[in-house]
Amino acid sequence: MLKNLWTFLKSPNSAALWFILAIGFAGGVIFWGGFNTALEVTNTEEFCISCHEMENNVYEEYRETIHYANRSGVRATCPDCHVPKKWTDKIVRKIAASKEVWGKLTGLIDTREEFVNHRRSMAEREWKRMKENDSLECRNCHNFEYMDFSEQGNRSVKMHSDALASGEKTCIDCHKGIAHELPDMKGVEHW
Repeated sequence: MLKNLWTFLKSPNSAALWFILAIGFAGGVIFWGGFNTALEVTNTEEFCISCHEMENNVYEEYRETIHYANRSGVRATCPDCHVPKKWTDKIVRKIAASKEVWGKLTGLIDTREEFVNHRRSMAEREWKRMKENDSLECRNCHNFEYMDFSEQGNRSVKMHSDALASGEKTCIDCHKGIAHELPDMKGVEHW
């Protein structure tokens, strides 16, 4: 049977070509579907907190913030704040996150003490990333154009108006620690 299939595939007739194209197309669809399914599974809060380092540290902190529980009932989950929505940006972020997987595999932050010791470098790396992408993930939900400044406090109105006018500030410049405890920033001026 395999010999007959091989002979059929080697022959220059159009049926063999169509068969090979159909198999290639079906394989491509299966690969693409599997890839996107895996991508979406890794883009859930359940996946993010599946390791004890996240569940016992940053997730516990996040549960005490307005992004977890608030009067409107809208919750921002881990991927909402740490993974862009646009597919190409999401892939770039997932590739960069492979460093975090390596940290998990090598036990870089297995204990609370190790987490605290690395917290500042992890936070600074995330702040830098968010500064460089103009707080892209924040803007999935928060956008100056949709803000009703009349509903904000005086300080917020001033800060948001100044940031909008200058175009130089982004969300993370002022909102560090909005969902997680701040690291020890002793020795850093104007962070």
